Amino acid sequence: MKKYFIVFTLSLLMSERLIGAEAGMPQLDPKYWASQAFWLILIFLTIYLLIAKIFIPKIKGNIDTREDKMRKDLEEAKTFREEAEKKLKLYEELIKKAKLESKKIISNSRQKLNEDIQSKKESVQKQIEQEILKAEKEIKKFKLDSIHKVGSISENIVSDLLIDIFGEDGNKSSIKATVSEVVKQRVTKI
Repeated sequence: MKKYFIVFTLSLLMSERLIGAEAGMPQLDPKYWASQAFWLILIFLTIYLLIAKIFIPKIKGNIDTREDKMRKDLEEAKTFREEAEKKLKLYEELIKKAKLESKKIISNSRQKLNEDIQSKKESVQKQIEQEILKAEKEIKKFKLDSIHKVGSISENIVSDLLIDIFGEDGNKSSIKATVSEVVKQRVTKI
């Protein structure tokens, strides 16, 4: 297939109508080639100079500016990252210190609270013991008073019974001695 295409292209180029100006294409006429070469060189030289001296330096300058800006941004980002890492470490240290201090404060507070509770417990215990001693003394006093009252009431009852039964009053000292001996016996059993 390639062979046929090459043969066909060469046959077209060899024909007179394509090469000569008679076919209506003056740019293929050799008498115009010098002027065409001049303008071609002039235009391409102008375009080359414009590109080489104006556009490429501007593009290169823009690229350099962008590279510098990216480099500065990367350096700035690096310094920000380093500062952020330093602040993060400082923050973590502060948190650790705060946790330790809070644990210490809680421990001290618990210890102080336990000491306060213990001291209050001891003082309440002492008050309770004092109240118990006081109540025991009152009970002993009440017991002694009640024994004396029981004795005097018993003497009155015995005396009234003797009057009711025998019609006469008995000896007060013997009644008192008998009642006190019975009360003593009963009290020692209790």
